[in-house]
Parts: sequence; C-alpha cells; structure tokens
Amino acid sequence: MANRFVLNETSYHGKGAIKEIATEVKARGFKKCFVCSDPDLIKFGVRKKVTDILEESAIDYELYSEIKANPTVENVKTGVEAFKSSSADCIVAIGGGSSMDTAKAIGIIIENPEFGDVVSLEGVAPTKNKCVPIIAVPTTAGTAAEVTINYVITDTEKNRKMVCVDVHDIPVVAVVDPDMMSSMPKGLTAATGMDALTHAIEGYITLGAWEMSDMFHLKAIEIISKSLRGAVENTPEGREGMALGQYIAGMGFSNVGLGIVHSMAHPLGAVYDTPHGVANAIILPTVMEYNAPATGEKYRNIAKAMGVEGVDEMTIEEARKSAIDAVKQLSTDVGIPADLKDIVKPEDVDFLSQSAYDDACRPGNPRETSVEEIKQLYLSLM
Repeated sequence: MANRFVLNETSYHGKGAIKEIATEVKARGFKKCFVCSDPDLIKFGVRKKVTDILEESAIDYELYSEIKANPTVENVKTGVEAFKSSSADCIVAIGGGSSMDTAKAIGIIIENPEFGDVVSLEGVAPTKNKCVPIIAVPTTAGTAAEVTINYVITDTEKNRKMVCVDVHDIPVVAVVDPDMMSSMPKGLTAATGMDALTHAIEGYITLGAWEMSDMFHLKAIEIISKSLRGAVENTPEGREGMALGQYIAGMGFSNVGLGIVHSMAHPLGAVYDTPHGVANAIILPTVMEYNAPATGEKYRNIAKAMGVEGVDEMTIEEARKSAIDAVKQLSTDVGIPADLKDIVKPEDVDFLSQSAYDDACRPGNPRETSVEEIKQLYLSLM
C-alpha cells in the first residue's frame, strides 16, 4: 500500500514572516484578497498586522469576520455569499482553527458549488477542484490548520461537529510567524498548545502511522514539551518553539489521522462550545491509559521525547506510566482543568458517546472501541 503525504506548496517560518504575504500575493498574480478573521482578532488589532502589509503594498482586500469560535454551517454559507460579492481571487485566513477552517470550507464551495449545503462536505467528500488559493496565517500555536487537509464545521441543527477531510483544501502558503501569536492570553496559549501535543501523540499512535509520520510526531512532542511552559509565560523562545512544534505535528497527523481523544472532544465543542484545546487536554491522559495496551513500545519513545529520564531501564508498564504522567504534569503546569465535571451534563453522556463513536477520527484509534467504552471514559472524567 502506498502512503500519501500532502503538504503546503510553500511555508514561511520565523519572526517577521508575515511580510512575505505581499510577496506571495504579487508573485501569484492575485488582485484582491478575501481576508477571513474572527471578531476578537479584529478587536485586539492582530488582524491589522496583516492588513497593514496589504495596504502598504497596494493590495486590495475585503474583510469577512462572521466567524464563531466553533464555526458553523451558517458562518460558511454567509462567507460564501460574501466571497461571491467581493470579486476576490484568493483568501487570506488569519487566526486559529476557526478562521482557517471557515476559509477552507468557503474556498471549497466556491470551486465546488454542488457542496453548497456545507453538510455534504463531511467525511471525505468527492470534490473535484482545488479550493480558492488560501494563504494561512495562524495566530494560535495549536490547530496547525495552515498545513492540514482537515477542517471542522459545527452543524448546529444536529448539535455535532463535522470533520471534513479533503486534499483540495490545503492552503497553498502557510505563514507561521511567532509574533502573530504573542498576544494570546495564557489560557488560550495553554489550550492550543495542549491541542498541538494531542495531535502529535495521537498522530504517533494512530493506526495509519508509519516511519515518515513518526519522525514528525516525535520531534513535535519534543519541541512542544520544551516550549509550552515558556509560551504560556510569553517568552520569545517559548513562542518560537510552539509555532514550529505545532506546525510539525500538523505535517504528520494531517496525513495519517488521529484517534478518540479528538472524537470525544468534538462533541463537547458542538454541545457546550468548549474550546477544542481544553477538551483535548482534559481527555488526553485518560485515553492514553485506555490505549496503552495497543501501543507497543511507542509510549517509551513519547516519554523520551518529553524529557523523562531513565526510560530505557523501565519496564514497558513503567515507561507507559511515565509518558502519561509527563502529559498530566505538563497539563497541570499550564493550568488545564483535571476533569469534565464543570463541562459535561450527565444526561448528555449517551448522546456524546454516540457522537464520538460516529466521529471521523475514531477509526484511527489504535485500540478497538465501542459506544459503551467511550461512555465509560466520559464518566471516568466526571
């Protein structure tokens, strides 16, 4: 079987990288940019860092900001109509996963109008055309949506998140500038950072993993483990490390899949609007314990990448525990809640469990599972 890898055409990394946005727009012959950015980034002046560059380079643009933290089908439909009215020929997506996911869905529908209902994009939709060219500028160090073929949209009618996987949606250019992330508050930095760690760990143990993806995921685990505490304290080294680490994790998991940490986190965002990174961070250690018997020696390598000493002398059970403990400690150090008691309502557990089982990430989990076992995992976190 052939293993496929899909990455950006071009990516820029490091302080000041956003200056290259104008270079790419002009080099590719684009005339007008459709700028997708959420209201908070506009309010706090983060979006302006990019639009100032467009203005200085005499590049025309139109702003679209009707984007929720967990973007909805309606956000996408409104965005499609706004794009049609804008006369734009490219999209500049500024933000976290919300802005970039919305941009991907808009771009896909513009070039594949038969999917205009949005909900038909769920799973692996048979789109035929590449989406409108996207230049993605992350402002959080977590989702890595700038380098993935995935996006997630909330279907509010059914109270569920739709995971969409499409090689046609990957941004043509990623601009990963740690300065764009420096205004993130501590809580958001912690949550998105733990989201990135979850990507790296789940991508490393998923059923689709292989040598090339393992290389990315282990390096990402190492960088994130070294950098996240500093990023939460807003150190330049921490910010730079997280900007790179989350991108490397995205290079891997986008191509091999994830597991039930994400499957269980997605319904929490749909039902309670829980930040995705917080949900992942709370669930990750518990699911790692559950998956441990199906992971061979991989937790030993995770523990090493996280800086645990003496791992080679440990039994496999000790090595697995040390990896899980290292994740728990990092989560505690950056202020992530320990359980779901303040999030999940007992009467919703059956719905959440079925939604998690039906989620597109679940088949990649290294251990076979069931609705009942997922229910028990939720209950154990309450």
